[in-house]
Amino acid sequence: MKTAFLLLPTARLYPHLIDFGMNPIFRAIMRAANKKAVVVLLVVLLLTAMLIYHWNADTITTIDVQQGADTLKMLLETKVRNIDHRNYHIPYHIKDGMSKLLAVNGCVCEGDKPAIFPFSKLLFPQISSTQLHASIKDSDLQKAKQYRNKEYHSFYKRTRTAADSLILAEANSPLQYPTQGVEVRPTGTIVIPGLSLNQIHKGEHYLVSLNATMGTFNTAALVDGVQVKGEGEMCISFMSNSLASLNRQLEFVTYTNTLFHPNTADVVQFKAGIFQATFTIKIRHPPMPKFYSPGPRKEYNVSTLVTIATKTFLRYDKLQDLINSIRQFYPTITIVIADDTKDPKPVSGPNIEHYIMPFGKGWFAGRNLAVSQVTTKYVLWLDDDFIFTSRTKLEKMVDILERTTLDLVGGAVREVTGYTATYRHIISTGAGDEEGDCLHIRTGFHHVIEGFPNCVVADAVINFFMARTEKMREVGFDPRLARVGHLAFFIDGLGSLHVGSCDDVIISHASKIKAMLPWGQSEIDKAYFKFRYNHSTEGTSMNEYELYYLKNYFKCVTSD
Repeated sequence: MKTAFLLLPTARLYPHLIDFGMNPIFRAIMRAANKKAVVVLLVVLLLTAMLIYHWNADTITTIDVQQGADTLKMLLETKVRNIDHRNYHIPYHIKDGMSKLLAVNGCVCEGDKPAIFPFSKLLFPQISSTQLHASIKDSDLQKAKQYRNKEYHSFYKRTRTAADSLILAEANSPLQYPTQGVEVRPTGTIVIPGLSLNQIHKGEHYLVSLNATMGTFNTAALVDGVQVKGEGEMCISFMSNSLASLNRQLEFVTYTNTLFHPNTADVVQFKAGIFQATFTIKIRHPPMPKFYSPGPRKEYNVSTLVTIATKTFLRYDKLQDLINSIRQFYPTITIVIADDTKDPKPVSGPNIEHYIMPFGKGWFAGRNLAVSQVTTKYVLWLDDDFIFTSRTKLEKMVDILERTTLDLVGGAVREVTGYTATYRHIISTGAGDEEGDCLHIRTGFHHVIEGFPNCVVADAVINFFMARTEKMREVGFDPRLARVGHLAFFIDGLGSLHVGSCDDVIISHASKIKAMLPWGQSEIDKAYFKFRYNHSTEGTSMNEYELYYLKNYFKCVTSD
């Protein structure tokens, strides 16, 4: 009726053209117009409902931090009781919202609720949640738990030292001592800096003592009027009638590590009467620098600083396209290729190193092999179906690594569709319980790097990156990931790798459309996709979820 009403003016002007009751052409037009109106109305209603759902949905839920005031109160009271008894009787009030900020062991991974409307995932990202133990067979789960608990406790003992313990410097203590920064090499000797006793009361004498567990004390010099007992032992004491003389003597106290350990710490107790202080002395070898010769000054360029590494399997046509594109822009740079094809073909040429692996050994195993052969300061990792262009400026990657503290910088990959991807992710963990910790992966980055407006800091980047060779080797690639695995490297490097991403260094990705269409696949394409995506061929290899559960002590993972 509304449509007919809108057409009345037209009827008055042109009565010979419109006959509501008799004209079949008009009736057909009306039916078509009504159908279009209904379709448009349905689309508008659907989009409106999806927007309302998106705005009201808790799309950033990552862990269950809604433990409530009661749980938080128990946590705070436990901490206060362990630190200070004097003020325990004073009441307090928990601030609103703090329960969301303070971490409590027992994290939970939760994803978004299933979407009500179809295709909503295409418009709005959703958080998925995976319980990692579900990837383990029920018959193997108990054995897997026992294995990783044993490995985790062993790891805990190896990585934690006395330097990780909380030590509080008591207020108004007359003792002066170093709280951080004292370090000695294994079996080495140092002078302990900063030892002193302030005036507390005037008495006949002043007495201080030092106790250690992994070394002995001595004196580099003696001061008149100071009695020293315990030189060369784990406990040494000093007594004097003069506070000035005592403090002068404390300037010459030495510590010698006697119990060898390449990386640990000794806890030293410093006492004076009823006053006691505790500080640590780190015992470790200093980090070993590893330098790479850039060659003669005139050759100080990308080719002397960077090695390109890749892993190939069957796709020799794409590999050759990659090599040709590299040689167009970097004729002398070294290319290292790891190859686990069953019947490998020779890949030769100037500055090309081709390493043959056992058949189907896997992607991460190939990464390890390729990176192990790099002799330059930096290594550029990329897939064998990438193609260099005029925008693949490795000099920019070298520049940011030389001028910043970054260990690794990723670029961008241009797909045949024109879309450019950087695959930037933020990775975090949540303290868990006896079942493990929580792993959270989100798209995004931390901040822009000053001086490099096209570069940001993230935790994971796309599979086209340049890294310091030693840092990449330090993290390594788990060879148990044979077919699929990318984020696992960055998860292993969390806390160790300082990662960046620059979107102005771009490499092209060879088209996969033809190779993925059944009528466009060559025999090599068919064999490649069958082997890569057929999990039954993996044998003893693991997927990422199994590895997170068994190796990294995670119980669940959330991602967007």
